[in-house]
Amino acid sequence: MLSIFKSIPTHMDYKGQKLAEQIFQGVILLSAVIGFIYGFIIEQFGWTVYIMIAGFTVSCLLTLPPWPVYRQHPLTWQPALPDTPVETREKPQENLKKKKHK
Repeated sequence: MLSIFKSIPTHMDYKGQKLAEQIFQGVILLSAVIGFIYGFIIEQFGWTVYIMIAGFTVSCLLTLPPWPVYRQHPLTWQPALPDTPVETREKPQENLKKKKHK
C-alpha cells in the first residue's frame, strides 16, 4: 500500500512553481472581477462571494497538485564528491587570495 503513495510525484521545479503562482493569481483576479461585476449588476453581494469561492477552488485544483506541466524543467545536480576523508579535500578558503584593504 505504501508503494502506491511513494510512486506519486510530489515535486515541482522552479519554473513550474512560478507558472503555478501566475495561474493562481490570474484565476483569483479574474474571478474577483467577474464576481464584482456580476454582483454589482444583480445587486447581490452574496453572488460575488460565491464566484470568488468558486475561483479559489478552481485555482487550487489547477495549482496545488504537482501536474506534469509543472515538472518540465528538472534541475541538473552536481555529481557527488568521492568518498575521501575531509582532511585531504582542498578547502576553498585556502585558495582565495586575501584582499588588501586601502
